[in-house]
Amino acid sequence: MSKSPTLSARLSEGLEATLRDDNPWWRGERIANLPPLRRWAFRPVANGLKQGLAPVTVLRGPRQVGKTTLLNQIIQALLDEGVDPKRIFRAQFDELPRLKELEEPILELSRWFAKSILGTPLNQAAAEGKQAFIFLDEVQNLADWAPQLKHLVDINPVRVLVTGSSALRIEAGRDSLAGRIMTIEMGPLLLREIAQFRTGDTLDPPLPPNGLAPLKDKGFWQELRAYGELHQKVRYQAFHAFSERGAYPVAQARTDEPWERVADFLNETVVRRAIQHDLRLGSKGQKRDEHLLEEVFRLACRYAGQAPSPALYLEEIKRAMHANIGPQRVTAYLRFLDGTLLVRLIEPMELRLKRRRGAPRICLCDHALRAAWLQEVVPLTPDGLSQSSHLADLAGHLAESVAGYFMGSLVNLDVAHFPERASEPEVDFVMTIGEQRVPVEVKYRRRISHQDTQGLRAFMDKPHYNAPFSLLLTLVDGSGSDDPRIISMPLSTFLLLR
Repeated sequence: MSKSPTLSARLSEGLEATLRDDNPWWRGERIANLPPLRRWAFRPVANGLKQGLAPVTVLRGPRQVGKTTLLNQIIQALLDEGVDPKRIFRAQFDELPRLKELEEPILELSRWFAKSILGTPLNQAAAEGKQAFIFLDEVQNLADWAPQLKHLVDINPVRVLVTGSSALRIEAGRDSLAGRIMTIEMGPLLLREIAQFRTGDTLDPPLPPNGLAPLKDKGFWQELRAYGELHQKVRYQAFHAFSERGAYPVAQARTDEPWERVADFLNETVVRRAIQHDLRLGSKGQKRDEHLLEEVFRLACRYAGQAPSPALYLEEIKRAMHANIGPQRVTAYLRFLDGTLLVRLIEPMELRLKRRRGAPRICLCDHALRAAWLQEVVPLTPDGLSQSSHLADLAGHLAESVAGYFMGSLVNLDVAHFPERASEPEVDFVMTIGEQRVPVEVKYRRRISHQDTQGLRAFMDKPHYNAPFSLLLTLVDGSGSDDPRIISMPLSTFLLLR
């Protein structure tokens, strides 16, 4: 630390004023314009912050899914519970370039908060039963945030909530924060949350918040199918809204805005923001090719739900950019996009120490991003596809993308895809829970033939895969297989799982 007369002197007058403006509860004010609906992550994040085993709770997810809103809702809940406003400090690292002037922003701001607002050292406050709550929004924008945060929580008994939009930068801090961090990932709206937005109906998730054991039980999946049938009307309404506008909160909350404006907003604040901001700088400050990132994302949208070979990617990119680009660079850029949480790559299943064969399956966090970026709306509802039958194959791939991203969002669930092999047909996805596997096939059509379930049956017939039953995700209720080992349900019912 440089020898400055006081800590406040290290903060410019404008920065200190901004920090005070960003913490209006210090002036006795409530947080304005908070939506009444709370996303599913509110309770686990709030519980982790207040009494979790780790002092740091990390909420990560793509841009514009509501992380900052949830952070503010938790702050307001603490205030409503009677927590002294001076014990709560929020710092926003996304839009304050002046913070980069500080050598150790997290530590220096925490000291400033303790001295100027709390009025006592953080350790002393905790000893007096006045433990501080520190909220750091979009913290990944600080290059060395993790070592600073480690020092802060090792020295001071504070509770910290961190949000971040870049899995790459958040994951980079895991090692130095081992034992001090709990991570919760929040993507776009769940189907039951869309139901709350659009109809006001509240549906309880069949899958308990902790543990994946129910997924090994065939009866659990049969109960989920019955649950979907019981709530068929609400499910149809929510899925229609999802098909029409996707799962970003702004798209469902602002139905007064035409889709074209929502699409422009998503392109600007989600996709371009991630490409131009989150992925702009690589290791050692090297700049990445923004045009190439956009082209790779365009191809990820085009091949959503599929597993295109690197050669196919390379050929199309070379044609579009008229440049000689190597396959390793394209693959690396695809994984960078996975790090923004806009794309989830589902890897091929490993078999008995054999190397993975095949490319990853590409799953978008929301099909609305594809609709916005490519300016092509593809319906996912039965009625919509009846009117646009020429889009049926494309809708099938998007249904696979939706299912894959959804399964990948289940904490600690191992999800892979099973490419076609010499003696075995392809299976879209395989969930592994302990030693048991559950193969999942998406056949997004009204009528299911015996041939459609060949991959599932072949997989279940191999004893070493330990798959006593399988799932078939379809377009409509009622269609399915006559094989008693195969549990059929519409994709919309499957999405009510959590």
